[in-house]
Amino acid sequence: MNICVFLSAADLDDRYTVPARDFAERLGKAGHTLVWGGSDAGLMGVVADGVQEAGGRLVGVSVDFLQHKARPDTDEMVVTRDLAERKALLLAKSDAIVVMAGGIGTLDEATEILELKKHGRHAKPVVLLNTEGFYDGLKIQLRRMEDEGFLPLPLTDLVFFAEDGPTALAYLESSAR
Repeated sequence: MNICVFLSAADLDDRYTVPARDFAERLGKAGHTLVWGGSDAGLMGVVADGVQEAGGRLVGVSVDFLQHKARPDTDEMVVTRDLAERKALLLAKSDAIVVMAGGIGTLDEATEILELKKHGRHAKPVVLLNTEGFYDGLKIQLRRMEDEGFLPLPLTDLVFFAEDGPTALAYLESSAR
């Protein structure tokens, strides 16, 4: 399975890197392919290292102004003109999406993926990996949107919240059957 992971390129502490590394190793050992923003920096690099060292494939989709941060030893690397093209290609190359801890770029990617799913533009499973409660606030907001009628379908049809990597991967693998 090609699993797109949206996540931070920032250097983060062990609260985020240790669970990210564990998830990446599980992904690689299971024979899955990581589809990601192509960066070798921060949490992106941690996940790419873990997948690659565990035998998984790496498919990077970078953007021209960040190409200098692209990982050199991938199985495939594509460089796009802009962020919109990058997001579209990441979605096109993936069978499932996992959103890990990240900043504004990651939040942008997550909300676009959910918006596209809401409108039936894809039916791929989406997991928000809620490491250390990182997405608790977003979970509350999305539930409020559902409760107050802002979502045209149940939140559970849009996204699955996983508290850890094993749960996230089990959900994705069961969704693929």
